[in-house]
Amino acid sequence: MTPSVVLFDLDDTLFAHAESVASGLAAHRAALAGELGAADAEAELVRWVELEELHYARYLSGELDFLGQRRERARSFVEPYGIRLDDEAALAWFDGYLAEYERGWALHDDTLPTLDELERRIPGVRFGLITNGDIDFQTRKLVAIELDVRLEHVIASGSLGIAKPDRRIFEHACSLFGVARSEAAYIGDRLHTDAIGAAEAGLTGVWIDRPGRATDAELAEAASAGAHVIRSLAELPDLLAAR
Repeated sequence: MTPSVVLFDLDDTLFAHAESVASGLAAHRAALAGELGAADAEAELVRWVELEELHYARYLSGELDFLGQRRERARSFVEPYGIRLDDEAALAWFDGYLAEYERGWALHDDTLPTLDELERRIPGVRFGLITNGDIDFQTRKLVAIELDVRLEHVIASGSLGIAKPDRRIFEHACSLFGVARSEAAYIGDRLHTDAIGAAEAGLTGVWIDRPGRATDAELAEAASAGAHVIRSLAELPDLLAAR
């Protein structure tokens, strides 16, 4: 069945999050004096991304609130340099990074052409977003990159209290659109959180593996779950319109 509703993840699916993180951290570190500012850029980026994964997962589980995960990311990043930050200082440090991160906000180059082509190939198709994030922050991002006008509904785990891959967040999205789960597709950059989670909830699940790092085991797992794998959003119209 060709889907009448196409739902997307935001970060690293439609929005170039990894690129914005890299440029934001590089600019923030360049403004810092001392050992931290002079540290190996590639290694520090890897460490920052690992800390984002760690503490954002704590936010999604309810262990930390949204600002709390920001404070912990800042504290953990500077701690090896003997820097101790109280709550106020930790948020101020993160805000410095955030200002640089926001300067790099941009859509992936294939986002708008893909939405346009889906509208051409699937007349009447409707678009939405499911994000594991804070609704206010993600909405501000959508407005800044002018994507908000293309989306009928934005569903955020922070306001719903349910995070992907919990099937209920996918079911909630389909309910908002008033369609059966078999009439919806969901595309995201994480195999389990996005593609397999959506497929197990009854949607057409699609994993966008932009870096092309999928292992044979991951590809087999996706196939076993009934999820599809693409390298670019440009592949999506052929995949969905042919169903």
